[in-house]
Amino acid sequence: MIAALDVHYTDTAAHAAAIVFKEWQSEEPIASRTATEEPVAAYEPGKFYRRELSPLLRVITQIGFDVHTYVIDGYCHLSRDLTPGLGAYLHRSLTQPAVIVGVAKNRYRDSEHAVEVFRANSKRPLFVTAIGIEYNVAAQHIQSMAGQFRIPKMLKAADGLARRLK
Repeated sequence: MIAALDVHYTDTAAHAAAIVFKEWQSEEPIASRTATEEPVAAYEPGKFYRRELSPLLRVITQIGFDVHTYVIDGYCHLSRDLTPGLGAYLHRSLTQPAVIVGVAKNRYRDSEHAVEVFRANSKRPLFVTAIGIEYNVAAQHIQSMAGQFRIPKMLKAADGLARRLK
């Protein structure tokens, strides 16, 4: 199983969502899960994981399926020298081995290492990094995902679910 994860915030809480699906090209999820955490950590540039990691781990405990790959909104590594990003911290925190695929919507400072993926007719790329599989393989998976827009359908579903919890 694969799970797309996302987190959104209010002033007082972090709302995490997971959309679980069987394969990269899946059109429909098999499950969705949510979790809320209070209080919310402050945003720190370059230390995104301090704000996102705990809510992600909380929603992962709610999934109830054997997930082999987690797709996050962010980077696994922040630079070519593998400076850890959210995905690396998530990978270290999991109790079971899993692949992490990071899909960022914006280029982070020193992120020339990320593989750019152009989906649909978008002129703006997604920036893909990974742990447990090669970046290029992860990028191919993201390219193959269902959906007619820049953001794949399952990632958009995780984002929408987390936003609705606000």
